Amino acid sequence: MTNTNSTSTTTDSTTTSTATSTASISRMPNPGEFVPELSEVSAALFRATGNRSVPRATMSLVHLRAGQIVGNTYLTILNTAFLRKAGESDERITAVSSWQDAPYFTDAERAALALVEATLQPAPHGRERVTDELYAEVAKHYDEKALATLTIAIGQINFFIALAVIGKPKPVYSLADEQWD
Repeated sequence: MTNTNSTSTTTDSTTTSTATSTASISRMPNPGEFVPELSEVSAALFRATGNRSVPRATMSLVHLRAGQIVGNTYLTILNTAFLRKAGESDERITAVSSWQDAPYFTDAERAALALVEATLQPAPHGRERVTDELYAEVAKHYDEKALATLTIAIGQINFFIALAVIGKPKPVYSLADEQWD
């Protein structure tokens, strides 16, 4: 729950408003305090996706797009920070939300972004989310191990989406930062 105190100052017909946080931003305390196995699950997911069969930048692009799709500031800021730390350009990071017509992505990255969108967004009535055509396109760019890793990376972000949209951790630039109030 967020509590804010606002103060307003008026000078020469200009009003300046300042908000200061006096309470927690997160809706819930750190779930790891109540379910200690969470750190083991999280670490296992990072190990499973860290096998280098899919470039880390591609996975961060996919995770950023997932955060954008679900409208979650925590995931968007965190994955933007990961991409910046990895040396990705502002053009590529900014264009993730409009990747379909942006010139900054490889065909493999486009396939991965299309896959996360198909997984997270509802399919038109009577159609599969991940069509055979999309699967074939992704499989053109990723071998079996990489495709399994990319699938797990999408599952990984879905796992964290639940924590992020329900628990609403503080937006952070690093997993080392304090996320929960």
